Amino acid sequence: MARTLRLPRADGTLTSYRLTGQAPAVSPGGPIKARVAYAAVHVVADPLANITPPLQAALDWEATLAYRRYVWSLGLAVAEAMDTSQRGMGFDWGTAKELIRRAVAEARTIPGAVIASGAGTDHLEPGPRVTLADVEAAYEEQCAFVESVGGRIILMASRALAACAKGPDDYAKVYGKLLGQVTEPVIIHWLGDMFDPALAGYWGSPHTDQATETLLAIVREHAPKIDGVKISLLDQAREIAMRRRFPTSVRMYTGDDFDYPTTIRGDGERWSDALLGIFDVIAPAASAALHALDAGDVSRYSTILAPTLPLSRHVFSAPTRFYKTGVVFAAYLNGHQSHFRMVGGLESARPVLHLAEQFVLMDRAGLLRDPDLAAERMRRVLAVAGVE
Repeated sequence: MARTLRLPRADGTLTSYRLTGQAPAVSPGGPIKARVAYAAVHVVADPLANITPPLQAALDWEATLAYRRYVWSLGLAVAEAMDTSQRGMGFDWGTAKELIRRAVAEARTIPGAVIASGAGTDHLEPGPRVTLADVEAAYEEQCAFVESVGGRIILMASRALAACAKGPDDYAKVYGKLLGQVTEPVIIHWLGDMFDPALAGYWGSPHTDQATETLLAIVREHAPKIDGVKISLLDQAREIAMRRRFPTSVRMYTGDDFDYPTTIRGDGERWSDALLGIFDVIAPAASAALHALDAGDVSRYSTILAPTLPLSRHVFSAPTRFYKTGVVFAAYLNGHQSHFRMVGGLESARPVLHLAEQFVLMDRAGLLRDPDLAAERMRRVLAVAGVE
């Protein structure tokens, strides 16, 4: 099959692009030991479901679970029902419950499979009548469900809490109560407003320095109930500064899709573990790099991840919250699903120009596992946009 395509450019013209044939990094599979590495994974919509996509969600359960088996086969852990799965962007709590139940059960059938699942308050609509007690009850419901099916909890940020909290003390109260109730240590997720504008001012302050101090105080007070904290602020310097101040028992899980190679590699004293949406896109490269780190081959680790960084920065470019479109697009190009449809119709959230550039960057990073298939699928997407 011809590996030359005509791709759109920003000036409205088309240019020929020939695939490089860059060989993908090969992961040996098996457990990863040097770091804890979660891929925050996407869901596969059912394209034939008789629903109204902006109002309802329907999943292709087999394709969705098959992707999780693929991630586990590479030695990566699965972060389930997180923002990458479009929680708060078309994916409702009712469907998330079924996803968590199925995925946790699937993990039990695979030796060594690790999974943690998002618990938040997304079934509680923010509004003027919502109280802290309502937020606590909503969190408790979701946490109880995750634990009831044998899952680990990732404590997601709450739009309802951001809307009704009066200051840092309210966050301390809510998180303190929840952490006092959970059975096993949880991962706390600080999701920045670049990922979700409704979370602006989280931890009770519009000033990030003050918000940081509030979160650190919660971590210090409740460290035995906290496995780690996932920071999604796209701010490497702040992440490094924060992890130096964590109790030694608390992990820093990087959510920095702009600078993950260096934060995961570490500075010789501390490092960040990983809980990243981009690991869905670059799963084989991430696995190969982390296995190299296990073997003490830092040079190979860096060489594998270096070409993935321009791709990640493109996928997560502003408006960052629409990165999910790029995640699913990558899965479509690589044959993990038969279609490019998304929950909520979010496949339309990125222009074809953006998708064409992602295709090029995936090729250059060796992340097209079947270049002929990927080229054909890119042509289909271009054809829908009128490019013949």
